[in-house]
Amino acid sequence: MSPISAQAQEFFGRYEQLKAIEQTKNLLIEDLLNRVTELEDAYQQERLDHDRETRFNREVQMHEMELMEQLTRFKSAMDQEPFVVALLDGDGMIFRDSLVQQGEQGGKDAANQLWLAIRDYTSETFTNIHSPKIVTRIYANVRGLGETLFKAGIIDRSSVFEDFVRGFNGSRLLFDFVDVGSGKDRADDKITEVLKLNLFNCHCQQIFLGCSHNNGYARLLEDNIADIELTRRITLLEGIPFEKELASLTGSYRVTKFNGLFRESKLVALPNHIWESTATAASSFSSSHTGLPNPRTVSRTPSNSNGTTTTTSAASATSGSSSTAPTTWASAIAANANTTFKDLTPSKPSTPSPPTIERNKYGQRVDRIDFKSAPKDELNRVKKLKLCNLYFLLGDCPNPNCYHTHDYKLGKQERVVLQVVARMTPCHFGTECDDAACIYGHRCPLSETGKKDCYWGSNCRFDTDAHGIDTNIVKLTKV
Repeated sequence: MSPISAQAQEFFGRYEQLKAIEQTKNLLIEDLLNRVTELEDAYQQERLDHDRETRFNREVQMHEMELMEQLTRFKSAMDQEPFVVALLDGDGMIFRDSLVQQGEQGGKDAANQLWLAIRDYTSETFTNIHSPKIVTRIYANVRGLGETLFKAGIIDRSSVFEDFVRGFNGSRLLFDFVDVGSGKDRADDKITEVLKLNLFNCHCQQIFLGCSHNNGYARLLEDNIADIELTRRITLLEGIPFEKELASLTGSYRVTKFNGLFRESKLVALPNHIWESTATAASSFSSSHTGLPNPRTVSRTPSNSNGTTTTTSAASATSGSSSTAPTTWASAIAANANTTFKDLTPSKPSTPSPPTIERNKYGQRVDRIDFKSAPKDELNRVKKLKLCNLYFLLGDCPNPNCYHTHDYKLGKQERVVLQVVARMTPCHFGTECDDAACIYGHRCPLSETGKKDCYWGSNCRFDTDAHGIDTNIVKLTKV
């Protein structure tokens, strides 16, 4: 084979160069095609994702619009018929004397004045509440309260208060004076349940709670004190000054007072021989003095010649020649202030044995009672009965507005436990108390002799000097 010429070799070289270029071009084209394919696939995926997001956003927007429409409807429904409610314990929140004495008309005036007071306070304090309805519920033992008002000399007969209640109920459609009677369904229990019922009611904008005389409501208020939204929904209405436990909670609640509408002092019943004798003096206007009518009724004289009946009040019967007759039972009492009454109090034994009080060598009072004698379960059970200590341990309860139980049949062992319960309440006079019949505690039941503290520490209800009492009795003090 003949050798290749130089020129032929040059052509072969040029051909190899051209072939390499073609291969490079083909590789470039293939790479570009692959990249385009990848981008097309990514584009299609992004397009699918975008379409899906678009559909999802549209659905969310439609659902949001539906929810907003529902909220608007709910808000509109919640704004319908807004109201504020006043819950008053009528056994302690008592309207002023001049209203009660007017009977039915006084009840109507009391309701109207209370409505105006609540309306004005609400409009000034709660600017976001527009024209709410005012609902009022007063719960009380109507018959018992009427008797108390009569015995206190406020009204001349107990039925006047029943007339007052009738006028109150007939004044406004949403105002009710509810008679709870003297049984177990007491005013505080009913008010507690009605308050709980309205506390979370969206239509109820504010609750006025009138209970300043009764520490029993402190437990109810303490349950809500941690939730500021609930405390803002309750306004405490003051009549008589707040009792100690309630006063400690007034910083957490709104407090208001409708001046001139409610009594600011507790009712004090006159001694039996005073109000009974005043009633007797009223009836003595009749020609015969041999019969004593019911002191709770107004004496009447026989019909005159014209067929009319003359009614004589207790005041006019005793005023004699006075031209102006007193119009209230209190006036009757004042008119008879100079009259000598017969004391109807039962006579006491002629020579009763003097009571004694046991004391230690320091002169401190020592009560013979074993605080460990009452099992814890039994102690808690008797506490829950809410028995009246004075009634069951002393035989009489002088408080006409007492809210504790009086109609329970107490067993002997329960009475022992009740004595322990009573001793757990500190006596105001401490170890210096010289009342032999005092049922309250004169030393801390959890303290030990010589130790000036106890389990409760600084939170103990008993004073410091009521701790560490020497229980060795060395002398008796006659009272």
